[in-house]
Amino acid sequence: MCGICGIYHGKHDQPVNAAILESMARTMRHRGPDDEGFYLNGCIGLGHQRLSIIDLSDAAHQPMTNEEGSLWIVMNGEIYNYLELRQELVGKGHRFRAHSDTEVVLHLYEETGVDCLHRLNGIFAFAIWDQVSRTLFAARDHFGIKPFYYTRRNGSFYFASEIKALLASEAVKPELCHDALSDYLTFQYCLGEKTLFKNISKLLPGHCLYLRDGSDLKIEKYWDLSFEIDTHHTEEYFEHKLLRLLEDSVRLQLRADVPVGAHLSGGLDSSTVTCLATSLLEFGIHTFSGGFRESPQYDETAYARLVVEKTGAQHHEIFPDENDFVAVMPKLIYHMDEPVAGPGLFPQYFLSKLAAEHVKVVLGGQGGDEIFGGYMRYLVAYLEECIRGGIEGTQVDDRYVVSFDSILPNLTQLQSYKPMLRYLWQDGLFDPPEKRYFRLIDRNGEIRHLLSPDIHPGQYAYKPYDAYLEIFNGGNLKSFINKMTRFDMKTLLPALLQVEDRTSMAVSLESRVPILDRRIAELVATMPPKIKFKGGRSKHIFRKVVEHVIPREILNRKDKMGFPVPLNEWYRREPVKGFVRDTFLSTRCRERGIFNHAAIEPLMMKERPYGRAVWGLLCLELWFQQYIDGDYRENCSA
Repeated sequence: MCGICGIYHGKHDQPVNAAILESMARTMRHRGPDDEGFYLNGCIGLGHQRLSIIDLSDAAHQPMTNEEGSLWIVMNGEIYNYLELRQELVGKGHRFRAHSDTEVVLHLYEETGVDCLHRLNGIFAFAIWDQVSRTLFAARDHFGIKPFYYTRRNGSFYFASEIKALLASEAVKPELCHDALSDYLTFQYCLGEKTLFKNISKLLPGHCLYLRDGSDLKIEKYWDLSFEIDTHHTEEYFEHKLLRLLEDSVRLQLRADVPVGAHLSGGLDSSTVTCLATSLLEFGIHTFSGGFRESPQYDETAYARLVVEKTGAQHHEIFPDENDFVAVMPKLIYHMDEPVAGPGLFPQYFLSKLAAEHVKVVLGGQGGDEIFGGYMRYLVAYLEECIRGGIEGTQVDDRYVVSFDSILPNLTQLQSYKPMLRYLWQDGLFDPPEKRYFRLIDRNGEIRHLLSPDIHPGQYAYKPYDAYLEIFNGGNLKSFINKMTRFDMKTLLPALLQVEDRTSMAVSLESRVPILDRRIAELVATMPPKIKFKGGRSKHIFRKVVEHVIPREILNRKDKMGFPVPLNEWYRREPVKGFVRDTFLSTRCRERGIFNHAAIEPLMMKERPYGRAVWGLLCLELWFQQYIDGDYRENCSA
């Protein structure tokens, strides 16, 4: 895991400034403190900060070239099937100088060109410079686990693993993108290629780009999930294949030349990864859990210890508090580059910090909810569709639907979700599915009264709802559950993976996510909904295949928390109360003219448990302070 950056000037007679390239790379030293390297050749420059994971020798130094010196590569990530690919390439006459996965990518590109992307199993963002054709080729992994940002200014192309590195180039200034702000106020993340920064874009997951001699930038999608329903195989077939793929994914992702550990929340996903990992190892594994001491509803460590008892793992726990929150939040927003996703990023940072004291690589359970349908809002939305279908007599094709009769036994899962049901059904009942799901994920209603009357999503020509519709109704899908999961995989999942990347990289830790194996996602996407979402039971097929892998108490849990933070309690007492008040009442916040300051402090006193209103706006204001006001420069030089 590393940090990469580069500059490509469209004018051949404009050499890359070495000092600028070095400045870009060194803002990301936390991503790779073990080594750094640079390649400069006229109008092209590549930079690399290395976190040594596979082949710790100097032979794996980047930027890396092939035998002829015609291709140069910088890569961030890991290719898990690199040993198999290496053996194949050796058989075709390729000569290797190192034992790194980066060199495998370089030779595979030399052998197959862009088709190399279809052979890679891993997490990656890389750029390859072809000196002969004078082409820059770059790609990002299938799910967007590793980041890739870019900007084009005055005929030059700049890219980096983090936005702050682009700002260090001084080719682009930190300015607000108003369309992206509309997205954030609606979803608490940005859709598509947008970032909160004007003129800075992200390469989408499963996409690659080409740039030749300063010509037009060409971006292509090389991979996407197909949700074409497989009606030819039985439930037993899907179960057997899924378990084999889960085992193989964990096996591959244990490959490293440094110690490997596992995040362990006590939930289904991380428990499965931990149990499978220990079954494949001859020795124990370090596991890491966290919680809050306010009350049991904020502490899942008891469930994590059940897995520890089963596996014999060397277990470590951490309990951050409100003082930690106040101390770390500005710095954490700096590392994030953008305010995204939920409050879980705060404890996730401390969990990563704990893990980094013991290992250099950690496995996690990210992605299970999106792939297997683990969010309760899926069941809430599907319940309404089942009622509608029963009334209108439209539930006729069981390849695409889950029947009302089948979900009845599992509706007890919704006992603690009555507020969500009340909100969903108070308006627009039985509207089209796309409107109903948007109502479940739209956060604007929660924060509208906290914004200045002049600020609201959709105030400009860009409308977040229109962008949402394009994604939600894309792919020509018939199944409601597939539409919901597809939307979340293309939007929410990359936002959560940004948290995963930044909180781990901030402490020089590599995070791997075995459930997000492309083969697993492709298999699950083709499963008939009546198998994948059987009876409306969250993650039904996943639970079925791991029932003998994890402790039964975890398999049968109905109170999974998702690392909740007791913010509603902290807002009412010091030091968090004063920190939040001072942030919103500061002169620069008031002069920004975005917030309704009179409404924020009263909400702090009555914010509901797990509420995201104050949190979302607090992160936004801290982002403004860091990047628009310029505080980030102090952190960059620290």
